[in-house]
Amino acid sequence: MTRSVSIDIAAPPARVWEVLSDVARWPEWTPTVTSVHRADEGALAVGSRATVVQPRLADAEYVVTDLIAGSGFTWVATRPGLVTTATHHVEPLPGGRARVRLAVAQSGALGAIMGRLYRGLTDRYLANEANGLKARCETGASAG
Repeated sequence: MTRSVSIDIAAPPARVWEVLSDVARWPEWTPTVTSVHRADEGALAVGSRATVVQPRLADAEYVVTDLIAGSGFTWVATRPGLVTTATHHVEPLPGGRARVRLAVAQSGALGAIMGRLYRGLTDRYLANEANGLKARCETGASAG
């Protein structure tokens, strides 16, 4: 089961990517992430690992499985019977703006059950994250 949200942001795609890919600082702009602990340093890359702590959810270790710098990344958290895949994409729009698409997919033996149980929470979290990202990027607050 996949849930997603898209939002247009009045900021250059490079700015949006700067904020979005600095995952350790997500708690500064979204209430849906309490903390992110990177297992490595430097720019986010394929193989990067991060433990994400979120209210009402078990802590999850995500591993970046796909990344196109400036454009998007996918990371995956695996538990027995459940695989959570989260994608984050930045698309340029006319006028120097950007469109962001955030998506979360649940798969595995428990994927459909967990997807249904957490559908409302997932939708709220995605909306909060998109709105927080938009506010952070449009205000010009430093990402790093």
